[in-house]
Amino acid sequence: MMLTQDDKALLSKKGISEEQIAAQLDCFKKGFPFLKLEAAASVGNGIVSPDACALKNYVQAWEDYKKEGHVIMKFVPASGAASRMFKNLFEFLGSDNDVPTTDFEKKFFAEIEHFAFFDDLNEACLKNTGKGIHQLIAANDYKSVVSNLLESAGLNYGFLPKGLLKFHKYEDGARTPLEEHLVEGALYASSEGDKVNVHFTVSPEHRVLFEKLVTEKSAEYTRKYNVIYNVSFSEQKPSTDTVAADMENLPFRDEKGRLVFRPGGHGALIENLNDLNADIVFIKNIDNVVPDRLKADTVTYKQLIAGVLVTLQKKAFDYTRLIDSGKYTHQQIEEIIRFVQQDLCCRNPKIKDLEDGDLVLYLKSKLNRPMRVCGMVKNVGEPGGGPFLAYNADGTVSLQILESSQIDMNDPEKKAMFEKGTHFNPVDLVCALRDYKGNNFDLLKYVDKATGFISYKSKNGKDLKALELPGLWNGSMSDWNTVFVEVPLTTFNPVKTVNDLLREQHQ
Repeated sequence: MMLTQDDKALLSKKGISEEQIAAQLDCFKKGFPFLKLEAAASVGNGIVSPDACALKNYVQAWEDYKKEGHVIMKFVPASGAASRMFKNLFEFLGSDNDVPTTDFEKKFFAEIEHFAFFDDLNEACLKNTGKGIHQLIAANDYKSVVSNLLESAGLNYGFLPKGLLKFHKYEDGARTPLEEHLVEGALYASSEGDKVNVHFTVSPEHRVLFEKLVTEKSAEYTRKYNVIYNVSFSEQKPSTDTVAADMENLPFRDEKGRLVFRPGGHGALIENLNDLNADIVFIKNIDNVVPDRLKADTVTYKQLIAGVLVTLQKKAFDYTRLIDSGKYTHQQIEEIIRFVQQDLCCRNPKIKDLEDGDLVLYLKSKLNRPMRVCGMVKNVGEPGGGPFLAYNADGTVSLQILESSQIDMNDPEKKAMFEKGTHFNPVDLVCALRDYKGNNFDLLKYVDKATGFISYKSKNGKDLKALELPGLWNGSMSDWNTVFVEVPLTTFNPVKTVNDLLREQHQ
């Protein structure tokens, strides 16, 4: 591949090496292998479903852990623009119809007063057209209402990130998802001294707006919940962008002959996570929030999965120290094998063939790595990664969250596994990022680089191939200790379209 001086200057600015570009182009040529599956995980086979007594104990374990001086953080990927939320309304604006014709459009206008942003939108309509929403609707001027919602002369909702849109109504005003995450942080993720650490990943062009909202609102929630907020932000690193390729797997260039790069997907955020200085980190999507009246389940089950995590982590630390001491019995090694296989769900079909020395090294390597506990909800047909028992490069079988693109759908057996999956992952994770000596793991060492995927896009009418990095909770955490815990569907309330805000859970 020939690189021009301009190419080299661009790479240098982004912090991407020529070797990385070559490796990425190689991925386009070779593609990515499908994962070898053993089974879809289910309750009793990879998914734990604690009873009421166990739940109480785990919640208590979490409450105890919070008092021990650890650094706890909430990590919220918040950089996505909300444009997809308003896809149907953009289509209405661009259509020849002046009145709502689809069920979606009719519902939006029939229930428009129920949106938390109604008052702001009404004000924008008055300012820009001299008429309020109801007057515009009465005059069949529906498009003015939509353009005041979506475009920059109005609320600009079509181009803002979801985190900054008004989602929920309260007596004293409306709240954005960013604020709901601040509240959640106070309810289950406070560290000693009532500190609440929340980290948002944002896009550079919206960072100032996020910072402004935090400045405006944090004092109110500090008073209300009697906590001290420490809110931080980061952006996806330019060095995680990936080069686009044409259909011949050569670098795709724009009309001026420049290399075209694309963001590497949410898998790029493993770098942001790696930069955090925290013991325990909760990860949850920006739009999966509910009003206060429905938060009880969210809080209980976040405490549950965190309690499971710190309980397992303590055991893993104790066993690792025991191995380090060299003073263990045959019986204790058998106990560690059971812990790794049963509690951490990592099985090695060849474990019986290992010599004593190799066995101990193997066990330590499996104990001493980052750990995550993932909430799993019953599958009700929502799209999302599924929980599987999959084979790893070293021959072991462990739990993985897989997307459909990682599974060979031409293999009837694998396709059936995917389609009959009982649960899916709503991006509900709690992660332990430090080792038994208190050092931060280098999370980049635990990524399975063979789990990226290729998608097809177009730019200026020309087809291109885009390379997505291994997903944050998929291949980027492939070599972590992973445990799945069943949580109720009430903890999963995403907002994919604006009309989702009309669901009972967001009212």
